[in-house]
Amino acid sequence: MHTTKKQAPDAIDLLDADHLAVHAMFESYRDLVRTGAPALQRRALAEEICMELTIHARLEEELFYPAVRDALNDEDLVDEAEEQHGSQREFVAQILSTSPEDELYDARVAVLAEYVARHVRQEREQVFNRALASRLDLQSLARSLTIRKEELRAVSDALREDALASALA
Repeated sequence: MHTTKKQAPDAIDLLDADHLAVHAMFESYRDLVRTGAPALQRRALAEEICMELTIHARLEEELFYPAVRDALNDEDLVDEAEEQHGSQREFVAQILSTSPEDELYDARVAVLAEYVARHVRQEREQVFNRALASRLDLQSLARSLTIRKEELRAVSDALREDALASALA
């Protein structure tokens, strides 16, 4: 089966789909807070959000950013995006190491939501637009991202342990 470039999602499409999925999860979390959902229910969704963000960041750091760095020859652009992932990791670690009964728990999730929204906006405007205009093979990169995402999903428990370990370090 052969698919044309128009049909197959490229790397930008895949990463943007992750952004939209996480945005929807943050919206669901806000609904849980608004309706006074039990702590365990909020925690389950918060952990799912944290895992999605962890997997997404790994995909970008391992595959997308190095390809963009090579294609654009712009160290600063990619360095800034990677630095934002470092801050995001700290927020994730705080959430994973805090009890949902903690009075700051929901606030931490809200801060993470804002931070991620700002990062996504910046990434779309600066990194994605430049990547689209470059000679980068976004189709090939999409295939690599898909394969790696499946691998990371398979080890998401181990990733969660990593995140918790860095929270306690």
